[in-house]
Amino acid sequence: MRKRLVGIFIGAALSLSAPAMAEKPSFESYVAELKLEGLNKGIDAALLDSAFDGIRYRERAVKADRNQPEKRLTLDEYIPRAVPDWKVKKARRLYDEHYDDLKRIGDIYGVQPRFLVALWGVESNFGAFTGKYDVVEALTTLAYDGRREAFFRGEVFSALSILQEGHIGVDSMKGSWAGAMGQCQFMPSSFLSFAADGNNDGKKDIWNSKPDVFASSANYLKNAGWDDGYTWGRQVVLPKDLNSQLLGLGQDKAKSLAEWQSLGVRTMNKSALPDVDINAWLIQPDDEYGRAYLVYGNYQSLMRWNRSHYFAIAVSHLADRIKFG
Repeated sequence: MRKRLVGIFIGAALSLSAPAMAEKPSFESYVAELKLEGLNKGIDAALLDSAFDGIRYRERAVKADRNQPEKRLTLDEYIPRAVPDWKVKKARRLYDEHYDDLKRIGDIYGVQPRFLVALWGVESNFGAFTGKYDVVEALTTLAYDGRREAFFRGEVFSALSILQEGHIGVDSMKGSWAGAMGQCQFMPSSFLSFAADGNNDGKKDIWNSKPDVFASSANYLKNAGWDDGYTWGRQVVLPKDLNSQLLGLGQDKAKSLAEWQSLGVRTMNKSALPDVDINAWLIQPDDEYGRAYLVYGNYQSLMRWNRSHYFAIAVSHLADRIKFG
């Protein structure tokens, strides 16, 4: 059976050679090529048949990838929408409800529980919005589209590896149009690197197991350099004459709080900055008239999760609301 399947795959792949390579292959031929490569990578033939069975080119995924909004809201507009009062109330309730697991997992990985709940809330509204796309189908579509083929093609094989390891079934592997999966919205490659078994059942199920979601998020942050001895940062007031060249997250932009204090940076109530020996970076994501923040290494860890100031500030804001109200 395996030899027959290999023959079919090779036949399809050969159909892409010679002059035909000048033209883009059909989606079906592209899928056959992926299946052959998957087989060569050690993916089970029956799993390949199941994972690719009936998949279609999903035009909606391509449109979503190409038409992401260019103009963003200001932080003053965005934060109340991303972290409304109802979400804060829900976050506090879920924090209390799952505190035993959150505390246990937070102690293992060195991450404050409130940040795990905040990530959960911002990424998927606490698991309510995880995406309904078939992950293999969405990733294959985006790889075939070609705009970021190498990236999405790699994610296809990461997804197949997750299936082969038995963490989730083919029919249950759902995610966003971009292939982000589960309640913490991991791409398949991130799953393979950071997903963790939080309830010790032998699986890493970020779709259905909340302890696995918390442990996976905590493991990601730990590997991104999180330090639970500190928070993320704070919103600040700047002096009018501060040199804008001081802003940024580059390592050369780091200064101690004492140095920022000497430059005239103050807390929002215009009091002195904390007397703590820690490096901080100054950011102003909108413009010189927008919100300014002094952020610590933990904020840099959030930016490794998602390279968006809006994302990192939303998570940080929700984490603060969980703790301070």
